[in-house]
Amino acid sequence: MREPQTNRRSFLMNGTAAVAATASLNLMHTAHAAGSDILKVGLVGCGGRGTGAAEQALTADKNVRLVAMADAFEDRLAESFSALKGSPVAAQVDVPQDRKYFGFDGYKQVIDQVDVVLLTTPPGFRPLHLAYAVEKGKHAFVEKPVAVDAPGVRSVLKSAEEAKAKNLSMVVGLCWRYHSPRVETMKRIHDGEIGKIVAIETTYDSGGVWDPRKTRDEVKSEMEYQMRNWYYYDWLSGDHIVEQAVHAIDTMGWAMGDVPPLLCWGSGGRQVRTDPKYGNIFDHFNVVYEYADGVRGYHTCRHWRGAETRVKDYVLGTKGTGDVFGHKFSGESRWRYRGEANNMYQTEHDALFASIRNAQPVSDLVNGSRSTLLAIMGRMAAYTGKVVTWEDALNSKENLAPSEYNWGDAPQRPVPMPGVTKLA
Repeated sequence: MREPQTNRRSFLMNGTAAVAATASLNLMHTAHAAGSDILKVGLVGCGGRGTGAAEQALTADKNVRLVAMADAFEDRLAESFSALKGSPVAAQVDVPQDRKYFGFDGYKQVIDQVDVVLLTTPPGFRPLHLAYAVEKGKHAFVEKPVAVDAPGVRSVLKSAEEAKAKNLSMVVGLCWRYHSPRVETMKRIHDGEIGKIVAIETTYDSGGVWDPRKTRDEVKSEMEYQMRNWYYYDWLSGDHIVEQAVHAIDTMGWAMGDVPPLLCWGSGGRQVRTDPKYGNIFDHFNVVYEYADGVRGYHTCRHWRGAETRVKDYVLGTKGTGDVFGHKFSGESRWRYRGEANNMYQTEHDALFASIRNAQPVSDLVNGSRSTLLAIMGRMAAYTGKVVTWEDALNSKENLAPSEYNWGDAPQRPVPMPGVTKLA
């Protein structure tokens, strides 16, 4: 997964430009227009998000069949298969027992026999699975984030170049870019309706996710324990600033035209989620991103149960403020979105299959990589207590992945200590 160092200039110049979300929204209306051959779909990662993605993929195109599934754990795959067979798309699910794969290499068997693959495992595996899919010439839905460390991001950028050369469609699960009210709001911000951007505020404060699902007494190895409880280990999830709050950070990147910041600094720690069962991740982050021309991006996220939930994004301009979640502007150019809202999760898949049917490839991999790296950059700053430049983040040698994948040991990474943990 390690690639030669890439500087900020080449990152910007060589990346595949992401197709505008508005174009993706238009594509969804022609999903059945060209061709009627069956497209074979495979699911890699059978958790709740993967099961939902499979249903949305089958809903997007009636000439799609789910023909293969893979997961590390047989029980998770069984639950997913059962849910899909009880769903409105049950008739499109054709996965006999001999096309159900378990363990670390199941993704290969799935990818080898499908046209489109849904990559929805914990994100630590995403670059590896994506690289194999692109090598085999397969279209993909790639759940966010696309990686958990800089070597993974560089791998995804390489895959983006190869996918472009092969005319493959790659939709990333940064779903807000497919939400019609937000698309219109961001278009107006880019058109200058609130003036020049001076600051951005993004907040993803929540009560957290599911508690650890298994104890060490209930599993056979440390690797199984950590993978069952994957959210709480940074090598699998990237920490919650990368796995969950990337949606908010993606909004910041989107507002800034996906041009990276110069640097960031921040803080974070474990205030309430201190029990060792919660792995090695933080429960709160506060990060400041500094862009060219003095623009600042302020991001905060936390997992504190019992505290107020707040998920909001604001873009502050010289003529007013854009409330991105409210789809409205205050100030000189008052405006509010009055149109209908779409199901952004469904629209992602509508756009993906429309692009395949019409031989008009779309790719979100570059903007997905930039937003993922923005989140990783913030995590690096909070973990170490250091100022982190964009070049520091992009060229980081910190590879969180284990040296090999087997049902034995797993990375035993300590809880980071700002001022002690080193910047790699």
